Amino acid sequence: MPPLFLSNVSDKQQNFNLEDIYKMEIELTKGGRFNLSKEAPNLKKLAIGLGWQVNQAGQTYDIDASVFMLGANGKVPNEKYFVFYNNLQSPDGSLRHLGDNRTGEGKGDDETIYVDLTKVNSAIQEIVFVVTIHEGQEKNQNFSQIKNAFIKIYNQEARRSLARYNLREAFSQETALEFGRLYKKDGEWRFQAVGEGYNTGLQSFVDKYIVEIKQEEKKVEPKVESSVITHSQNTKQQHIDITKKADISLLKSKLGIILQKKGIDNVVARVALVLDISGSMLHQYTSGAVQAFLERIVPVASRLDDDGKLDVWFFGSTFKRTKSVKETNLDSYIREECGGMKRALLVFKMPSLMLELGGGNNEPLVLRDLIKKYTQEEPSNLPTFIVFLSDGGVTDEKGIKEAIVDAAKYPIFWQFVGLAGSNYGILERLDNMSGRFIDNANFFHLDDLGQITDEQLYERLLNEFPNWMKKARLKGILS
Repeated sequence: MPPLFLSNVSDKQQNFNLEDIYKMEIELTKGGRFNLSKEAPNLKKLAIGLGWQVNQAGQTYDIDASVFMLGANGKVPNEKYFVFYNNLQSPDGSLRHLGDNRTGEGKGDDETIYVDLTKVNSAIQEIVFVVTIHEGQEKNQNFSQIKNAFIKIYNQEARRSLARYNLREAFSQETALEFGRLYKKDGEWRFQAVGEGYNTGLQSFVDKYIVEIKQEEKKVEPKVESSVITHSQNTKQQHIDITKKADISLLKSKLGIILQKKGIDNVVARVALVLDISGSMLHQYTSGAVQAFLERIVPVASRLDDDGKLDVWFFGSTFKRTKSVKETNLDSYIREECGGMKRALLVFKMPSLMLELGGGNNEPLVLRDLIKKYTQEEPSNLPTFIVFLSDGGVTDEKGIKEAIVDAAKYPIFWQFVGLAGSNYGILERLDNMSGRFIDNANFFHLDDLGQITDEQLYERLLNEFPNWMKKARLKGILS
């Protein structure tokens, strides 16, 4: 049919519009690929649009799009190459997230990411697009309740769609989705529709794509702190040796750098440590790992605590407050406070305190005692920073949640650390835990204390504490 509707435009305009018409959008299926460099060789500025609709009317779903820009090893070369709602632009300027649509309402794309291929750092070989339901597990929300979800690539300037993947797969409990990826192959940019669902949250993708960065791999921009997870800048990358006594002066120096970088080197706070001494922790005590961990927390108390002391609790089926720790009584503290090794069940030698407190896990009981101490026995306007070490085995999730929710109105921040364990339960979902006046807790886990550096440990311990203090001041919890 003659293009009569174009009769009043120039030949140049006619050619442009006809090109748009005849180059139709390609629809991909799961696993399908699209060679961007061949199909649109002159395209440099593109946009990734993501959209979805909720099946159940009246319900609000906060769905977030996040992007991981990966190197040849499949990991981000720098934390700032993780682009999400708290970091909307990559450090090379190639990728810009237009922001979080918290409801998913409205027509068209729910979230959009702009990509300038001319600015992508040469170290980046793959760009992964992830979509997660915020607090999905807590709210019993998942992708089975989402319809018409899609990801599309279009010309950022002409607004012409090139390729589109409509999610047609059936999901049941999945709360996260690896939707698609841009990747380089033979010097060409290509796109693949992935469509893999996971029953997990955003932090799991962070754990997957963000790992310890070796010095020889640091060839991109200088390290910039991330609000989700951070890593070491040290040059020697000396991992913690749990068999040797720590150099406290050196630890305080390393800690001081981290505190200054986070802007909290002048903060005064009360510091406490809670240690799991249930039966499954036996190896961590006998190997020296718990003593090594304690030696790294004492400098935190030395620098931050109002009296330089670290308050200590042990817990199993029940709990016990023990004497405070300072640099002067740090040596052999674990051995002395836990008592001599006693034979149990005719097989294992256990610290007497482990037998005394029982081999179970009763987190709510010790949590309540900490709240009692810092709000009733010794109330203060100072922030309280509590480090809680456990290997998991959580059973009373309801009790833990109630204690953390109740503590949210007080100037108390909880940093939970998982050590070489499993079944952390609600501790792994703290960032998505609803019902609190303020987000007052964080969690990370270590498979082996000897596989990280002192700097990395301090980075993770203090990752969310500064932001919590800012929010607590705005809420009137801190003055």
